[in-house]
Amino acid sequence: MRNNVSTTTKLVPTPGQTVGPFYGYALPFVKDNELLAPGSPGSIRLQGTVYDGAGATIPDAILEIWQPDAAGTIVQQTGSLVRDGYTFTGWGRASVGHSGVYTFTTVNPGPTESGAAPFISVAVFARGLMNRLFTRVYLPENEEALAKDPLLSSLDPDRRKTLIARRDPDGGLTWDIHLQGDGETVFLDFQ
Repeated sequence: MRNNVSTTTKLVPTPGQTVGPFYGYALPFVKDNELLAPGSPGSIRLQGTVYDGAGATIPDAILEIWQPDAAGTIVQQTGSLVRDGYTFTGWGRASVGHSGVYTFTTVNPGPTESGAAPFISVAVFARGLMNRLFTRVYLPENEEALAKDPLLSSLDPDRRKTLIARRDPDGGLTWDIHLQGDGETVFLDFQ
């Protein structure tokens, strides 16, 4: 049997697609933004707003976070989609509301090794992005650990501050994400 494809036919790559839109029936699950139940001992709120390059809020982004628990232990059990109301899962997903605001219920992450700066890993999915973006949010308190962090110490001070959250009066964290423009959040490139 002969192959009917001409040897002179040139295949053209399929054009890239953006990572959205996101459909409400496919991604959300119950309590997806709660790494543990609100009001649990040690729970805090991580919140912020996602902005585009013009400074406008983005109403339909999705954020995912991964982090260690308060003792710095990285959760290694399966079942992070199961929200039982008391077990810390180490992973969460939040869709950004119409106002561009996201919120997670989590804990202050502990350092994964002595003297290290605690942080939360973040992935951002939003309209117009060809691939998700990776970044981190650091706790603001331990300035010595922040100064020694390999990533933060490699950045210009103005860029460094885009990765450090603000502590709220209630103990929560506020951290805004700027996809482009003034105050653009530092994003990581994993090759």
